[in-house]
Amino acid sequence: MIKPVGPICNLDCRYCFYLEKEKLFSPTENFRMPDAVLERFIQHYIESQPVPVITFAWQGGEPTLLGVDFFRKAVALQQRYANGKRIENALQTNGVLLDDEWGAFLAENQFLVGLSVDGPRELHDRYRVDKKQQPTFDRVMRGLEVLKKHHVEFNTLTVVHRHNARHPLEVYRFLKDIGSRYLQFIPLVERLPDAEARALGLDLAGPPSPDAVTASSEVTRWSVLPEDYGEFLVHIFDEWVRQDVGQVFVQLFDVALANWMGEPPGLCVFMERCGAAVAMEHNGDVYSCDHYVYPHYRLGNVLNASLGEMVQSAFQQKFGRDKSDTLPAYCRRCDVRFACHGECPKHRFLRTPDGEPGLNYLCAAYKRFFHHIDPFMRRMTQLIQSGLPAAHIMFLTARRNDPCPCGSGRKFKQCCWDHVAALRAGRSCGNVTKLVGPAGFEPATKGL
Repeated sequence: MIKPVGPICNLDCRYCFYLEKEKLFSPTENFRMPDAVLERFIQHYIESQPVPVITFAWQGGEPTLLGVDFFRKAVALQQRYANGKRIENALQTNGVLLDDEWGAFLAENQFLVGLSVDGPRELHDRYRVDKKQQPTFDRVMRGLEVLKKHHVEFNTLTVVHRHNARHPLEVYRFLKDIGSRYLQFIPLVERLPDAEARALGLDLAGPPSPDAVTASSEVTRWSVLPEDYGEFLVHIFDEWVRQDVGQVFVQLFDVALANWMGEPPGLCVFMERCGAAVAMEHNGDVYSCDHYVYPHYRLGNVLNASLGEMVQSAFQQKFGRDKSDTLPAYCRRCDVRFACHGECPKHRFLRTPDGEPGLNYLCAAYKRFFHHIDPFMRRMTQLIQSGLPAAHIMFLTARRNDPCPCGSGRKFKQCCWDHVAALRAGRSCGNVTKLVGPAGFEPATKGL
């Protein structure tokens, strides 16, 4: 994750954890990535990855503050050092500065744009304000129209905070209405400052140390409540699984399905170990993670060390292992550990019911959500493994409470729901012998 303008932003979102990182630099700091850092990073980032496709993720702060010419330079350097590899770019933005020049550039170079939007006007403007504390919704929507006008591929990133978490379907339907088909929901969890944060002049606590016996558990007034976040996910999932599978892609649902199928989830917070998703500041300093940009977690600088050396360093390898090695016994025994793996270590500042430190603040939310989606995830796994689209789950879900067509007299969900994937793959199963068209199946003539 590249932060070419550091923590500098044209907005003043009240919940932002990164704005205050400006205090970690000199008052005379020029928050603009120097050309030497940009070229060194691009060259070594491409060289360090033995894969045919290289993705650059530009974030901030607000990266569009650097102007289009900075990114033209970046694209030119990528082409110079590509060495036959395909280069992809993703840009996370608040959208406020997007205009036709940006739209044309992003389209021409096939950037994937992540647009930050927290829901409809009232919910978005609750915390996403500018430096004058004025609302930003209308300007973000104008930026979105620029992306649509120039046919720029985009997804939406929604921070789930104390307020919008209580309006799940309003948020979800709004995002669909504005044309988003790829949705990310990021739970907002920030702690009030502890002694270490105050010593650095910061207003928010950093991540708890993995070997810390105690950690403050008092969160900010805008942090999402675990019970609200769990219900937020459940309500959106219930609408998605009945109407939108295969049409709308929610990152967390995709990640969950991967875990149910035994595949890599593709998102660090739900992996067993982490440590590969490092962050680079504007001056070339590399940190263990975007949420760990603190002096203790600085791995080095790209001007005097290679990215590979920093990622493979003993410190960073231990950082990645700590995620699983410090997981409390309570979590190790959990029946949905495979889907969660303790989530992000940044959020592990509660105590387990038996008093062990290291429980994730969002544990209750994920238990609620993962237990709720389990039957649907198992059915989708069966469908995919049978060579069928996961979207077939919508038909199955719609008929869950109907009488089973096999004639057993039981509800579909209590009878042949388990067997439909096998039937679609051409295997006989129980009282049902074959499917009839896309939406029904035929009972056996014998043995009922």
